[in-house]
Amino acid sequence: MLDHDLIEELSALFLKLQSNITFRVSDSTHEDQKDLLELLHEVKSTSHMIEVKFHEVRSDIPEFMILRNGVETGISFKGIPTGHEFSSLILSILNLDGKGKFPDERIIRRIKNLKGPMRLKTYVSLSCENCPEVVQILNLMASLHEDFHHQMIDGSYVQEEVFSLGIQGVPSIVSQGKLLHSGKIDLVDLLVKLENHFGSNSIEVSEAQDLGDYDVVIIGAGPAGASSAIYTARKGLKTAIIADKIGGQVRDTKGIENLVSVVYTEGKELSQKLAEHMSQYPIKIFEHRKVESVDDGVVKKIRLQSGEELRAKSLIVASGAKWRELRIPGEKEYLGRGVAFCPHCDGPYFKGKKVAVIGGGNSGVEAAIDLSQLVKEVVLIEYASELRADKVLVEKLMSLPNVTVITEGKALEIIGDGKRVEGIVLQMQKSQEIRKVDLEGIFIQIGLIPNSQFLKGVVEMTSQGEIKIDHKCRTSKKGIYGAGDVTNVPFKQIVVAMGEGAKAGLSVFEDMMMKNP
Repeated sequence: MLDHDLIEELSALFLKLQSNITFRVSDSTHEDQKDLLELLHEVKSTSHMIEVKFHEVRSDIPEFMILRNGVETGISFKGIPTGHEFSSLILSILNLDGKGKFPDERIIRRIKNLKGPMRLKTYVSLSCENCPEVVQILNLMASLHEDFHHQMIDGSYVQEEVFSLGIQGVPSIVSQGKLLHSGKIDLVDLLVKLENHFGSNSIEVSEAQDLGDYDVVIIGAGPAGASSAIYTARKGLKTAIIADKIGGQVRDTKGIENLVSVVYTEGKELSQKLAEHMSQYPIKIFEHRKVESVDDGVVKKIRLQSGEELRAKSLIVASGAKWRELRIPGEKEYLGRGVAFCPHCDGPYFKGKKVAVIGGGNSGVEAAIDLSQLVKEVVLIEYASELRADKVLVEKLMSLPNVTVITEGKALEIIGDGKRVEGIVLQMQKSQEIRKVDLEGIFIQIGLIPNSQFLKGVVEMTSQGEIKIDHKCRTSKKGIYGAGDVTNVPFKQIVVAMGEGAKAGLSVFEDMMMKNP
């Protein structure tokens, strides 16, 4: 099941394991039990500190729990963690041995302060690229909290259970039979959601924690932010980055074929390369952070939602963008129950069904093309009078027999039976006719919205919230610069963001030198 190179890589990775790791496998007569055992025994072969044991408890499907030094850890898998979830298994072992990548001490304290008991299940699809991140966050929390149990469940094994819970999207986090969250989410936002749901045993110290003074602080660690940081660090400027996660929106990108000199890569791989490149320089990275506000004095004071703050002579905003929502009735209510944003992750849940894609740009047309291979019928709905996607994509779309295109349709409401989506209500632009389209799923692909809210009233922005910049990435406020998708620069492309990030970094250095010749 695992190739020779991967086994060699795991053997090196586990060479310094200090904890005894046990895979305790439940007894099962399921035909896939042999595949689970094969996988676990191959992982076991990479270290003498790993063992496989059988448990007398029976299970209808392949299932196992991880123990550390003979003690249950609260981490278990229902299904076979192959595909994208294999990394979740490996990271669990490293985390339990204290060798994983942990957040800073402030975040760890918040995790440990969560009120137990917590019993969470995450329903996934092995083809989902967002699922492992959520599974890994929850497994990390379980490794740090003594009363936190988390189970990854491969939804393909428990279809009746998935149906009864009304799940139509992954990852879906369930607590006591109720959906707690569906879709991608980062560590900080998930931690806040758990704090609100379960409560916290203690209150964080309210005084601001001082993170220091810097020549330049960069908000965002996607292609633009990473490029800015590398250029300012190379110029000898004391540099810090504040980010939710390294890579930003790029992490959610599947195939990248237009990054000049790189024939093909994927978002997670590129994000890892960005992190590796930044690690070669003295760049201070504050990950799992969100900016609350910015004071635009001579020295910029950046306050974080965590209560921390830091100061900088110059500030580069490269905070990127997030998926734009329709903001109509039913959208939030049916998220994960028919409303989705990721066709790659949630498409398999709609096999043989009729779905809609909202949005006629490149992302919308690409989503419709991909979904057409899985579902019974795709209805692509565009607000404008014609599709805005590249000609080659539109031609491909129009050649598909199970795709219908509706233009000049304004989405008014998503409707359902309280558990699942049943359709969407449109208003036709010319006739003003109200039309109901029966559907079982809706994928929203209407572009991005800039992550610029924390700068509202500080710098000039477009009506869409994009930060206005000049040809050297300067904003309307001296000492504040912008780069990448958060700005009004045309063409939201990775290669453009990298160039803009480099330009912003060089502009910061140039302006500082002019001030201090």
